[in-house]
Amino acid sequence: MAQQWVAGYRTAVLSPYEQARLVELRTFADQTVREPLFLAGGGERIRVRLSNRFGRNPLRIGAARVAVQAKADAIVLETDRALLFDGRSEVTIPPGGEVVSDDVPLAVEAKTLLALSLYLPDGSEPATYSHMPMENAFIAPGNQTESTELDASETAEARVYVTGVDVLAPEGTPVAVAFGDSWFEGTGTTVGGNARSVDALNERLARGWVVNLGISGNRLLTDEIGEHALSRLDRDVLSVPGATHVLLNFGINDIGLPGMLGEPAATAPGLIAGFTELAARIHAADLRVLAATIGPFGGAIYEGISTPDGLRVRREVNDWIRGTHVFDGIFDVARAVEDPGNPDHIRPDLDAGDGMHLNDPGAALMAATVNLSDLW
Repeated sequence: MAQQWVAGYRTAVLSPYEQARLVELRTFADQTVREPLFLAGGGERIRVRLSNRFGRNPLRIGAARVAVQAKADAIVLETDRALLFDGRSEVTIPPGGEVVSDDVPLAVEAKTLLALSLYLPDGSEPATYSHMPMENAFIAPGNQTESTELDASETAEARVYVTGVDVLAPEGTPVAVAFGDSWFEGTGTTVGGNARSVDALNERLARGWVVNLGISGNRLLTDEIGEHALSRLDRDVLSVPGATHVLLNFGINDIGLPGMLGEPAATAPGLIAGFTELAARIHAADLRVLAATIGPFGGAIYEGISTPDGLRVRREVNDWIRGTHVFDGIFDVARAVEDPGNPDHIRPDLDAGDGMHLNDPGAALMAATVNLSDLW
């Protein structure tokens, strides 16, 4: 059977030099970081993508390995493989650069938890990182990349210097890209539980899979947190090998974050124009696009997020999404998770506790709103 390289895992990254920061930045010196990557899809071989995209200095990777994770910071020894880069075990990634490892003879299945171990020998600047990975990494002194279990490790909810894993899969395997914000990345779901909405959607699929390129706090029109959607589309979505469909979930941060950051709020016409441009560019790349309605956030506990004007904009944009033919399909997340008696609010049993994010059952319900016939 013919095979092709497709994205089996993706994670979006952002710059540690942004002014708006919601998480602790990480630096490393003579340390190993072991980070679990929950694969959306599998294949007969893999290759790993490492990134210094937002670095200002060269990044030296002293050693890198992958293995199936057993539990916590332990790996399944017989699956342990070295990552090589043009045949070498060490690689230096220039500022703004990325590297792809040589092919690795390791067969993996969907839902494999792949442990990536990186040895970072030098004192580093703040790391290029994923925002809210909802997964714990393990950090240990020295080069412990070959250790079955790490010695004297500390736990941190973090993911650094990685953007993806490609897998060698049967030709024609369809891949969708979940492109959006925290409602895709998984904020509010159980850390280490792999209960993000994208994970729940993959559970529903009999064929193909969805890779997750959500960034918590990300916006459609404005940079910070992360580059805005129209800016990062080409790199994060249109370059994904094997991609056939794109799922969009944007808008909540364009409306809510400005009140917290002291910026002008997005308008309904501005958001509609942004969605229309996004869809046109995706179609121009010969991909299909589905869009989510903007979820409720009337109960957000964060100062400045929920305002009467912002909630009005949300309703106006959602009415447009439900009626437009710009997309190839929509999934009405807002209606599914709203409180029937107070539709600007998340239903209490689906609320992660901050009035703005979904818990595990809420994320599963979000996934259930996607009509599978709109995919493949």
